[in-house]
Amino acid sequence: MRSLRNLAAAFRFLTILPLPGSFGCAGDDLRGALPWFPLVGLVLGGFAAAAAWLLWQFLPVPVAAVMLTFLLISFSGAMHLDGLADSADGFFSARRREEMLVIMRDSRIGVMGVTALVLVLLLKVTGLAVLSRGEVVGAALLAPLAGRCALVLMVVLLPYARPGGGLATTTYMERPAWAVAPAFLLPLLTGFTVLGLAGIAGSAAATLAVLLFAWYCYRKIGGATGDTLGAACELAETVVVLVLAGI
Repeated sequence: MRSLRNLAAAFRFLTILPLPGSFGCAGDDLRGALPWFPLVGLVLGGFAAAAAWLLWQFLPVPVAAVMLTFLLISFSGAMHLDGLADSADGFFSARRREEMLVIMRDSRIGVMGVTALVLVLLLKVTGLAVLSRGEVVGAALLAPLAGRCALVLMVVLLPYARPGGGLATTTYMERPAWAVAPAFLLPLLTGFTVLGLAGIAGSAAATLAVLLFAWYCYRKIGGATGDTLGAACELAETVVVLVLAGI
């Protein structure tokens, strides 16, 4: 029963899907939710893949690409894009670690945050637009999965960097090292199943990008925050799309 509560808490934390009742809402339910993040990503990828197949059937490709990008954003209520913008504002502020963390907590968005948002959205839309219908269905399945697996890698590999706590604090209370294995293997297996070697390349590139970003976060602020977790998710999704678009 606790595992089911953890799974429900993972869906409530990572998505805006309207789960009925209060199952998974207890304070401790999110503590053990981290290993379930890849499954959440796989479910979201299934929704996105079905939507991609329909959109590429009935809409012009550029419009379909914009609509699919909007769907990927809407799964989390743009929470991860918000983290991306805050991370960009902090990391590119040329300030000390403590000041970066203050900037990242500020609800206002700066020029670097806007730039990061525009670049990521443009890359996703244009990358999806050059894929065939079969390729975009695979990309739509793989991108959300890679993004949620990126969260697991970041949480397990990095300490929490914000002394006063934050939105991601609860996920850090239980972060078993074994959770890295499914977060690493599931995107590779899924990518190979739906797209063959191209899927493996996209998944591997996304994982490598997240590992490099984790190292960068450690150098800049000594660990991870909720904002950098969101940025890692967006980075992984974008890299998957770009690699598949380039193959």
